[in-house]
Amino acid sequence: MKKVYITRKLPPIAEELLRGNGYEVDVSGKDGVLAKEELITALKQKEYDAVLPLLTDAINGEIFDAAPKAKIFANYAVGFNNVDIGEAKKRGIIITNTPDVLTDTVAEHTFALIMSLASRIVEGDRFMRAGKYDGWAPLMLLGTDIKGKTLGILGTGRIGSRVAHMASLGFGMNIIYYDVSRNQKLEDDYGAKFRGSVDDVLREADVVSIHVPLLPTTRHLINKERLEMMKHTALLVNTSRGPVIDEAALVEALREGMIAGAAIDVYENEPKAAPGMSELENIIMTPHIASATLEARSQMAEVAAKNIIAVLEGGAPLNPVKG
Repeated sequence: MKKVYITRKLPPIAEELLRGNGYEVDVSGKDGVLAKEELITALKQKEYDAVLPLLTDAINGEIFDAAPKAKIFANYAVGFNNVDIGEAKKRGIIITNTPDVLTDTVAEHTFALIMSLASRIVEGDRFMRAGKYDGWAPLMLLGTDIKGKTLGILGTGRIGSRVAHMASLGFGMNIIYYDVSRNQKLEDDYGAKFRGSVDDVLREADVVSIHVPLLPTTRHLINKERLEMMKHTALLVNTSRGPVIDEAALVEALREGMIAGAAIDVYENEPKAAPGMSELENIIMTPHIASATLEARSQMAEVAAKNIIAVLEGGAPLNPVKG
């Protein structure tokens, strides 16, 4: 009987599909992320044919050594910066991810953050709960309209393009963007304007939304110098990867009013936020929940399980990550 190890409890569809295919499935009983030593110990208990890890699991040579029979590590995420792809390739191990299924979900969360920042909804909620509201006032908690404003998108893959769709067609925003290559469809569909650099986008945009993968070239893509380029009225949103932003620089920029506000769902040293961040009023912080809907998380589990089944039955992976 083929054996599969899942590093954390997932929506039940994954186990149902794997067990329905006759596989033995073990799931970590820990309520939290397994430490490296814990994961290695778990994988050595049996000869696993496949592993279903999460983005929070660092998958490297030591982990591969602990599961020498495993043909596939089916990452439960769109991103795969937690996996040493080069090492997997050397060993002939297949790595897969779960693209497409969470595009709309993450885009919706991104736009919820944009709207919450612009309308100061979270600040208003805290204000009300603290008993500070003593009557309507014309200058109380003034936000900003987004219709007619310029949205700058960094990274126009599936999610970035979907955010552009919502912004342009739903809210009448003007779209500018930067990516490593031009996105002609984005320009044709939404009148988006390409800018030649990240800097150009930051200088012009009223709202900046980040949708780049975490690569050596994107680590600290947003740093002190680039925050200084932005408008003082600008809003910054990040639902991509935490280390894309230098959080210490962001805290300083928000504290000094260098930009008006920020909203982030991912963190440089997750699960911890940078010192001082939680004390700021002009930032919205959500705990990496941009894809946290029942529909999206269940589809992610289904895709990961189907990748395992495809490989263990001798077929090609559905969503291979190419190194």
